[in-house]
Amino acid sequence: MRLRMGLRMLAAVAALCAGGQIASAQVKVAVINLQRAVLESAEIKKASAELQAKFKPRADQIDQLQKEIAGISQQLQSGAGKLSPQAEGDLNAQGQRKQRDLQRYQEDLQGDVDRERNEILSKSTQKMSEVVKKIAEEKGFDMVVDVTTTVYFKPAMEITAEAIAAYDKAYPAK
Repeated sequence: MRLRMGLRMLAAVAALCAGGQIASAQVKVAVINLQRAVLESAEIKKASAELQAKFKPRADQIDQLQKEIAGISQQLQSGAGKLSPQAEGDLNAQGQRKQRDLQRYQEDLQGDVDRERNEILSKSTQKMSEVVKKIAEEKGFDMVVDVTTTVYFKPAMEITAEAIAAYDKAYPAK
């Protein structure tokens, strides 16, 4: 019984010593600001400009509708007491209609922009992850952590700028 207990104790000590050697091995870690890396890539900057150009006519339409609503509101204020009840009712109805249209246009535009932007960002984030993995393998990093979950790191450990440059080289903006 004592022999068995002694052997268990010896095995536990041996396991702890072996584990200590493994734990003390050097781990190479790098840090990246993945969000910044994606957003500062040439591809995303170009896609952002294209997105703005694509949706500019609809944004202009919304601006025009806002001006029309402001004009109706101004007419109602300046004509208070001077307009016939029929004219005032017509202006109010027209303003309400335009207000509903404005809200619908804004919601539609925001939904379309969000959908496209998320699709673009998702694809770019996936490609950036592949670039970061390649950098990690080339440089022998055991782990790459996102800066958003890191409390402290030495600036020399950050590879964000390197990842942006590698991404722009791998996926040039056309």
